[in-house]
Amino acid sequence: MLSFVCDYLEGAHPKILERLSETNMEQLPGYGSDRYCESAKEKIRAAAGCPEADIYFLAGGTQTNSTVIAGMLRGFEGVVAARTGHINVHESGAVEYTGHKILSLPEQDGKMVPREVRAFLETFFADANREHMVFPGMVYISHPTEYGTLYSLQELTDLSGICREFRIPLFLDGARLGYGLMSRETDVSLPDIARLCDVFYIGGTKVGALCGEAVVFPRGNAPARFLTTIKQHGALLAKGRLLGVQFDTLFTDNLYFKIAGHAIDMAHRLREVLHEKGCKFFLESPTNQQFIILDNKRMDTLAREVGFDFWMALDDRHTVVRFATSWATAPEQVEALRELL
Repeated sequence: MLSFVCDYLEGAHPKILERLSETNMEQLPGYGSDRYCESAKEKIRAAAGCPEADIYFLAGGTQTNSTVIAGMLRGFEGVVAARTGHINVHESGAVEYTGHKILSLPEQDGKMVPREVRAFLETFFADANREHMVFPGMVYISHPTEYGTLYSLQELTDLSGICREFRIPLFLDGARLGYGLMSRETDVSLPDIARLCDVFYIGGTKVGALCGEAVVFPRGNAPARFLTTIKQHGALLAKGRLLGVQFDTLFTDNLYFKIAGHAIDMAHRLREVLHEKGCKFFLESPTNQQFIILDNKRMDTLAREVGFDFWMALDDRHTVVRFATSWATAPEQVEALRELL
């Protein structure tokens, strides 16, 4: 059965498995203090152009989001996010579980509009009753967004400026960052993100790794005792080497960017096939996630032979579904979908 359900269906890139096997019998210290973690950090610092960065490796995306937010916010603060933001809809209330409210704002194709963020912050701090309210202590965005869309360099610059004006951090969720950076339609680079954000992470789980995310505080601005916070949130691996070896491999010879670029190439082929077959798109995504609208009967028929992800009911007769490519998607799979359609 063909499957385009998500971008983490497969295990890991073969080069990662090879390196894990080669280093398997080495005796190394735990909790990220091994030489492979240090090597990976140096390579990430070089790629992002932030030599003073604090970098931590965490087990997965949900743990990363909840840990970073809890580690940077005070008890009376919440996090500003798009209504459709990942932390607001697809993380089972993990952020709220840490005691922090998500302050959701309207979005356009998954993105928050800078002027609306500014208006929200200005309105809040002008409110005479604000001492009785949850204070906005951080702005959260994801790049790509939940809908596969991207912030432009100007939008990211504007959001960064607003956050610095109000003295709150800008946090960029990069679970699929590789696919955003390698999009043919982006003008944002990794050094741009390091320059404009206060914290971001480089997703490994969805871009070729078995598991793991690399959190980057680009100016050496990690919260005090952040490693302890990671452990409290169950995101610290005793065998931290498993993450270090993977990220060291991903950031050797530009592997991370090459395999993400392959996923983008496959997404363009997929988009061509879906257009060719008359599919109606919910929106135009420049990354590896493609959203189309299917008649429910056709959706049920198609689901017998190909995997895709339910996204949302559009009306009584139509559903929005997602097709995703990955670092491992083969041209033959896209061609087989063409024949099937």
